Amino acid sequence: MSSKRRLALAGFTVILMAGLGACGSGDGSQGDGTTSSQYGDGGGADVQETAPVTPTVHGLRNAVRHVTAKTTKATRPHLVKKCASATRQVKHTQRTGKGTAKRTRTWYTTEHYQKCSNTRSGTETYTRVVRQERWCVSLDDVDGDTKRDAVWYQVTRVTYDEASAADRNAPLKFTPEAAGCNR
Repeated sequence: MSSKRRLALAGFTVILMAGLGACGSGDGSQGDGTTSSQYGDGGGADVQETAPVTPTVHGLRNAVRHVTAKTTKATRPHLVKKCASATRQVKHTQRTGKGTAKRTRTWYTTEHYQKCSNTRSGTETYTRVVRQERWCVSLDDVDGDTKRDAVWYQVTRVTYDEASAADRNAPLKFTPEAAGCNR
């Protein structure tokens, strides 16, 4: 999913959540917020809260996770451009004279050109990306709300590196690219 589409989807989600929040009477918390291991290795069951992406979030570092890109080999038809010489008749007209003495002269010429088309010729192997590479950070006490723990955000590589270098429960503030971190 492109970053522009992801951003539009996040904006739509924020508007939708605000509208639903105005109608609801709950406190807005979801789940018990259980987390994975300290180093984000994916051990155990993750309960992820799907919160709308805000411009900037802050909280305490819980875990980090790097989801590697997943690729596979695939085949597709190999297309070859084949061209052949061809001709076509071109009509020419010329008008002369004025008033009642108007005359139209018509003649045809033969034009030579190359007629090209893509033709299938066997198959070719290519590398298909099944899953894009992602960097994720989990925060506790998101935006000061102690009930919002273990909220995953998709971030840039630079933010991921900063969060990885920080100690557990260190305060972090960043702008996420997306909410959640699906494997």
